[in-house]
Amino acid sequence: MRKRIYDSLKQNNMKLFDLSKAAGVSLPTISDFLKNDTKNLRTDTLLHICEGFNISLKDFFDNPLFNDVIAE
Repeated sequence: MRKRIYDSLKQNNMKLFDLSKAAGVSLPTISDFLKNDTKNLRTDTLLHICEGFNISLKDFFDNPLFNDVIAE
């Protein structure tokens, strides 16, 4: 998920601050997840991040990055 968020930031020409404001999610929440300080995101947080990118949760996961996902 981290890679998908980074890719979406680049694709949308956004900085973390921009995403935080658009998603209504605190900057530390997003930053800590992307730095791997937080292992998981709550589903509602991811949903807000998707809203910040103006995409659905389905669109977020409809990406080749998730084609070969295995459980850890």
